[in-house]
Amino acid sequence: MEIKIQSIHFDASEQLQAFIQKKAAKLERFYDDIRKVEVSLKVVKPETAENKEAGIKVLVPNGELYANKVCDSFEEAVDLSLEALEKQLVKYKEKLRNK
Repeated sequence: MEIKIQSIHFDASEQLQAFIQKKAAKLERFYDDIRKVEVSLKVVKPETAENKEAGIKVLVPNGELYANKVCDSFEEAVDLSLEALEKQLVKYKEKLRNK
């Protein structure tokens, strides 16, 4: 599984990238055949308390799943997005099993 991190208009720290890699790798527990995970991070203008946006796209055979969250920190936004994707992956897997 390939994990691609894109930070828009800023440089993501090594620490943040390591955090995302570690968390995204756990998605494989829910579905084995994940082709690619694309994470895009951006700071939403204007500067408010909740201005860190994380969008995560998971590419699976015959489709893609997407989750997007805006929070106080990138870590929190990534966490919540991955939680949403875990649920989507479980549903996707169920749907495949029922075919």
